[in-house]
Amino acid sequence: MNKNLTIAMTAAMLMGGGVAQAQDVNIGKNNITLKSDLMTPEALWAMGRIGAAQASPDGKKIVYQVGYYSVKENKGHQVLHVMDANGKDDRLLTTTAKSETDAAWLDNNTLAFLTGGQLWTMNADGSNRKQLTHSDIDIEGFRFSPDRKRVVLIKSIPYYGTIKQNPSDLPKASGMVITDMNYRHWDHYVTTNAHPFVANVTANGVDAGVDVLEGEPYESPLAPFGGIEQIDWSKDSKQIAYTCRKKEGTQYAISTDADIYLYNVETRQTVNLCKPAGYVEPKIDATKSMRNQAVNHQKGDMNVGYDVNPKFSPDGKYIAWQSMKNDGYESDRNRLCVYDLATGKKTYVTESFDSNVDDYTWAPNSKDLYFIGVWHATVNIYQTNLKGDVKQLTTGDHNYVSVSLLGNDGKKLLAIRQSIRQANEVFAVTPAKKEKASEQVQLTFENKHIYDQLALGDVHDRWVKTTDGKEMQVWVITPPHFDPNKKYPALLFCEGGPQSPVSQFWSYRWNFQIMAANGYVIIAPNRRGLPGYGSAWNEEVSTDWTGQCMRDYLSAIDDAANNLPYVDKARLGAVGASFGGFSVYFLAGHHDKRFKCFIAHDGAFNLQSMYTDTEEAWFSNWEYDDAYWNKDQSEAAKRTYANSPHLDVDKWDTPILCIHGEKDYRINANQGMGAFNAARLRGIPAELLLYPDENHWVLKPQNGILWQRTFFNWLDRWLKK
Repeated sequence: MNKNLTIAMTAAMLMGGGVAQAQDVNIGKNNITLKSDLMTPEALWAMGRIGAAQASPDGKKIVYQVGYYSVKENKGHQVLHVMDANGKDDRLLTTTAKSETDAAWLDNNTLAFLTGGQLWTMNADGSNRKQLTHSDIDIEGFRFSPDRKRVVLIKSIPYYGTIKQNPSDLPKASGMVITDMNYRHWDHYVTTNAHPFVANVTANGVDAGVDVLEGEPYESPLAPFGGIEQIDWSKDSKQIAYTCRKKEGTQYAISTDADIYLYNVETRQTVNLCKPAGYVEPKIDATKSMRNQAVNHQKGDMNVGYDVNPKFSPDGKYIAWQSMKNDGYESDRNRLCVYDLATGKKTYVTESFDSNVDDYTWAPNSKDLYFIGVWHATVNIYQTNLKGDVKQLTTGDHNYVSVSLLGNDGKKLLAIRQSIRQANEVFAVTPAKKEKASEQVQLTFENKHIYDQLALGDVHDRWVKTTDGKEMQVWVITPPHFDPNKKYPALLFCEGGPQSPVSQFWSYRWNFQIMAANGYVIIAPNRRGLPGYGSAWNEEVSTDWTGQCMRDYLSAIDDAANNLPYVDKARLGAVGASFGGFSVYFLAGHHDKRFKCFIAHDGAFNLQSMYTDTEEAWFSNWEYDDAYWNKDQSEAAKRTYANSPHLDVDKWDTPILCIHGEKDYRINANQGMGAFNAARLRGIPAELLLYPDENHWVLKPQNGILWQRTFFNWLDRWLKK
């Protein structure tokens, strides 16, 4: 089906007629016409956003999900497409205004999917739709057993472990009686927990199922981002492996210790694969970093860190999962663990890859695994075996964001890929044999009709000497229609995390191409504390947020100002979100007049306040090393609190825009409001963009447009004089 027509139909479904996005984009029945060849917020929101993709067992067809957004209606619509494995004969399956998601193949001709909170099936051509569940509780995810006689259903059930249930005679009372921590998480109050239910598949549909966690006050999958990938069926359909952190309240808030459990669907017995039988949690100090407590360290064959996403090998002999070593360290290196079901032995098969395993899949031979991971600011596909021999399969300036088999024969891989110049697209990858290069073939061209109308900025990297004599990789993005003889204002991009890579990512908010399209050179350093350069480089930021990583930022912008002749050193700005927002607040008091303006989104401003404000206390425990009130504070903690940005507001002298979402419970909105108020009390030009209905991200289309317009209005005001 013509992609332009697909988008027009989808938009018409959303709006009940013609489409009117915004003045910079005209969307007709069969096309999208941009009024400029420069990227705009409206053009970004007109793009289709490819989500998950899955190949049929025989590898002949691929189903994939796309999200489209209406700025006028301020909402999105998720649709399903199916195409041949070579990318041909692409067809839209979703034909109503209801979103359809989470498609999975049951066989070569049948798809299961979710719509309206229920589980359905249909033929691969979209015909013969059947509703399988009629649940009073929405189905949030599903996974069928290999024999298709059972299915795991994810449903959220009421939970009153930290927020008491209000009296029945006060149905309109909005107050909450809170008894422990973890009463809110990410962007919601914790009044439900997700549970997996094992349901029987019958001729009449699917029954309500048996709660795998019946009577247990825990969640599986894990909030806030876990999905059905955290659960898998054994090949004989008799067991499921699931991910769970069996903790509540304060213990939940201070720990990342999630485990992999094996559940027998007949006996309903559960075994923990990460801890020995009879394991007793050691007593820990909730106000001290896990790094210095005994519970933090892996003992023998015991896992005490973040263990997630189990997958059985095709022969059923092994379970693999992603495993972090240390409790409380959410940015610990993600290793790939393989568990031998016969012996109970664990093997870590990616130890020679000193970076993270971000996604993985088994090869059909049950001896090899494919995975993706970041190295030197790109995410590529790698292969390992049970002995831990790792080899790189793909190269290029891009990020792979998922990997799976393109058919059960394993001859090809199905992957989703993005870059600074292109949003998600579906690719087929043929793993190379011996020294040949792997073939990487793009199968979808979701936004080609938009890219073809745009002039994009060039992207290249340079290596910059840091103040301690190391080499740091920095992305440089130049404006479209770049003239090397002109002088351009430049933006230092400060990454969040604090330990997430500045790789070849595509974002619909922090988008380097739209920044470049507005006439800015982007300087994006992979400063100290980012993965892809070895564990030592990655871990150097922990307990030292204001040390070498901040000097790395200044090295990057100084290099650009002094060595790139097209950068105007009199017109520099610094921007960032989360830890990047914290970085901006810190630099505001320590930049020696380098910058002419700042933008901080959802950044920590007062670290003492942040320590107890955040709902995920393990983060501040690990990063700060100690509670601020402890009299026997570590030197790292003393340094952290002494360098909190709020203590240096007296040195602020530069205009600043603060942005924050009031539903951000990770970094509370009082942080952004405090920074803005401090700037105004000092008489510094400042604005605050506050979202009552957004979390750590900005998810609603009109809020997204407002974000971009406010962002560039602020930059233009101070950097284009």
